[in-house]
Amino acid sequence: MQYHAPVTIALTLQIRRLPSAEGLALPVYMTPGAAGMDLHAALADDVLIEPGDIVLVPTGLEVAIPEGFEGQVRPRSGLAVKHGISLPNTPATIDSDYRGEIRVPLINLGRDVFRVSRGMRIAQFVVAPVARVTWDEVETLPATDRGAKGFGHSGV
Repeated sequence: MQYHAPVTIALTLQIRRLPSAEGLALPVYMTPGAAGMDLHAALADDVLIEPGDIVLVPTGLEVAIPEGFEGQVRPRSGLAVKHGISLPNTPATIDSDYRGEIRVPLINLGRDVFRVSRGMRIAQFVVAPVARVTWDEVETLPATDRGAKGFGHSGV
């Protein structure tokens, strides 16, 4: 089997830092292989998220995503595993025509109250291409070996 390097799309996006994000780092890739960049909480005061609650956390950032792409906001695995902190709509999509502040809905699926502080890394931001489809309505679909076998079809 021959290894093929992944295709990398280089983009430059316009980003606007709101006054609430003054002094906070812009999103950056933490490693050369990282797909996402960390988003930080642009809070004036700490916010507590009770178990089962959802809180919308501002990032203080606005971005201009080019047409043909989307921004995806995804949970951070460390917060999910260690504290049960996730996003209720993961991945959250930021459309290319949206120009407002990126705000992250955090949900506490854990058992303990979770504190979000200014500058805390709260989510990942991924920019991805979007496929635009047209529908071809048919009477039957092409057959596959799997067919209509759904959840758990592989024995997991």
